[in-house]
Amino acid sequence: MNLSHIERDFITDIKEKIRKAQYEALTAVNTRLISLYWEIGKSIAERQLESWGKSIVPTLSKELQAEFPGTGGFSTTNIWYMVQFYTDYQSNINLQPLVGEIGWSKHIVILSKCKNSQERQFYILSTKKFGWTKNVLIHQIENKTFEKYLLNQTNFDQVLPETLSRQAMLAIKDSYTFDFLNLANEHSENELELELVKNIRKFLLEMGSDYTFVGNQYRIQVNDRDYWVDLLLYHRKLQCLIAIDLKIGEFEPEHKGKLEFYLAVLNDKVKLPHENESIGIIICKNKDRTIVEYSLKNGTLPIGVSTYNTTNLLPHKFKQLLPSPEEIAERLTDFYK
Repeated sequence: MNLSHIERDFITDIKEKIRKAQYEALTAVNTRLISLYWEIGKSIAERQLESWGKSIVPTLSKELQAEFPGTGGFSTTNIWYMVQFYTDYQSNINLQPLVGEIGWSKHIVILSKCKNSQERQFYILSTKKFGWTKNVLIHQIENKTFEKYLLNQTNFDQVLPETLSRQAMLAIKDSYTFDFLNLANEHSENELELELVKNIRKFLLEMGSDYTFVGNQYRIQVNDRDYWVDLLLYHRKLQCLIAIDLKIGEFEPEHKGKLEFYLAVLNDKVKLPHENESIGIIICKNKDRTIVEYSLKNGTLPIGVSTYNTTNLLPHKFKQLLPSPEEIAERLTDFYK
């Protein structure tokens, strides 16, 4: 293969960078690897300005794989991701400082699945903060966790300690997708509950990776009277019980009072001494966001109000409710303080 002097020098320079990176990787694997990929992406992007960077990529890929056999990461596709990685992040003041925070495979997931810079920022920081695996990250993105977080309605900021409120806000979604349920359009709360229990693994995956199942129709007693919590879960990172009240219709303000009663009893009779205060989630078919806001405004126990649907399509009106870019930036800043 005939290469020009400039092309040959360019490939030699890349090889030297890789050798140096391989040595330094013994003490700083992820950070140095990301830095290497950043430098390769930068080098190619700069050559693209000279109109020959695009043509060199297939040749570079072949040369690197021959020079470093057994070392993955130098396919043509992966090198193009390096270029995208650099060009998309280098001029973004929010993303550029985050390039070394997570592994390369997770960066590729975010690069390929997220186009909005604020969405990318959210998933990078969340992956680092909560230790998401690649598969969990993919699930979170496909499940629209970013959009659902921006819209979630809870009173956690007012009633939970700051050390718990941020984690709890991410643990509760504004909308849950139960597309795995075999339900008719018209169904009862009992049918909804039984189907969720029957599909408990998928249900817990939809709720989040840190939930475990305690029971359904969980009995609590007050003065010899029995009361039943629809679903009782436990959140390992929050170290608290999660009481879920299912509603197949519209949210009503009185639903909050009933769940507060359950939470008070759980805290007094079921919660262990080392655990945090219980959290409640009302999952209903529909809700008026203003009514929810007023209902939660003066509450003293942590409650979130969510909706559910049986399709994985995000409703058009859902997107229209998203805050402005300025409000999103403010929420992200507050969340990751």
